[in-house]
Amino acid sequence: MHFFKALVGLSSLLLSSVNGADVDITNDDSIKSGASSIAYGMVKYYTGNNTGDVPGNLPDPYYWWHAGAMFGTLIDYWAFTGDSSYNDITFQAMQHQVGDDKDFMPKNQTKSEGNDDQGFWAIAAMTAAEMNFTNPDSDQPQWLALVQAVYNEYISRWETSTCGGGMRWQIFTFNNGYNYKNSVSNGCFFNIAARLARYTANDTYSDWANKIFEWEQSVGFINDNYNVLDGAGNGGTENCSQVNQAQFSYNAGLFMYGAAHMYNYTDGKDIWKTRLEGLVKSATGIFFQDGIMWEPSCEKTEAKCNVDQQSFKGHLARWMALTAKLAPFTYDTIMPLLKTTGTAAAKVCTGSSSDFKGPAGTACGYSWIDGSTFDNTVGVGEQMNSLQAVMANLVDTAPAPYTSENGGSSVGNPNAGASDSGKIEKPREITTADRAGAGILTAMVLGGLMGGMYFVSIDGK
Repeated sequence: MHFFKALVGLSSLLLSSVNGADVDITNDDSIKSGASSIAYGMVKYYTGNNTGDVPGNLPDPYYWWHAGAMFGTLIDYWAFTGDSSYNDITFQAMQHQVGDDKDFMPKNQTKSEGNDDQGFWAIAAMTAAEMNFTNPDSDQPQWLALVQAVYNEYISRWETSTCGGGMRWQIFTFNNGYNYKNSVSNGCFFNIAARLARYTANDTYSDWANKIFEWEQSVGFINDNYNVLDGAGNGGTENCSQVNQAQFSYNAGLFMYGAAHMYNYTDGKDIWKTRLEGLVKSATGIFFQDGIMWEPSCEKTEAKCNVDQQSFKGHLARWMALTAKLAPFTYDTIMPLLKTTGTAAAKVCTGSSSDFKGPAGTACGYSWIDGSTFDNTVGVGEQMNSLQAVMANLVDTAPAPYTSENGGSSVGNPNAGASDSGKIEKPREITTADRAGAGILTAMVLGGLMGGMYFVSIDGK
């Protein structure tokens, strides 16, 4: 594939020095200027557009799902602001990571890939379809078809032998977390099923969305207060009997935004209004302190939030804004909180750090509460959080997600996807020649041991 660097628009360069504290969250031009500065600092971490690097990957310590989340954010950034500065690198990255089976299972990730990792790339592709992002050439993987591929593979991984259903966290048995079913993986499934239902007007998808939601409730992952809990073990006799009570903002966002699509698609059906009301009430009660969003599971703990958790809450902010767009009855509850949160998030984007890749004085910190001062915690997650919190306040003028019936142009393939059994290369059959070669190698090794130490280096994950 041809490697190229996207041309950064003149506006991004000029606005990269905007002081985050100066953002007026009630003024669209001010929001766009602040969002431009924050986006610029975030993209400066990305190296996948450099010659010799891999498009779509972020450098350590970031994981593959972070990159999918970042590009999904950048698509909405373009849709909300009109700034196309990062469209080229986004298009390049997402097409490069589709994999041979056109399902976001590329060879460089498959062995360690979880259902949630795959899901965040599928969510980015769904956003591309809904926002009429640049369509690939007809002989290349299409956004809608990519999402349908992941959806179909998720169905094949739905497992009723434990916990009465649900997907495992991990795809393959050799990865830690295989014996765990959780809300983030099944939340990704629910999210894309609901959005596919609305985009295609196909009730097969909505039936699955309802099935997933009901299963989450049946095992207590979504409790009577609509709190979205983390998950439970399904190994041995566990059978999801001991639910991990941890709550994370992005899980709440996955289900809230999916429920908003179902509410919209079903023309406000009572069951989806009730579910959406419950999810909004839960999220606004748990993930806001004095009107400002935070991550209560780790933000004030001694251990602090890890690199994954540092990027969760921004997704909730963006999906809450879009929820208000699709389900207007939630607007008056959601938007005042997003205004106070957006103001607080902008105020922490005034820092400088040797670890920050963008211009000095524009680094965003992690925590927005307790006076919104820069806390010297910087990175992709911090930039992505503040970007989403700030740009969420442009939702009034942003387009609602398109469907195939009102302008959405992405081409689908309802039969897309592939079997997991062929994803991992299996050892070929051992031949006589192999045995002979092994014998020679063994003799050489024994000779080496006689002369001293023989070191074997295993490339660990």
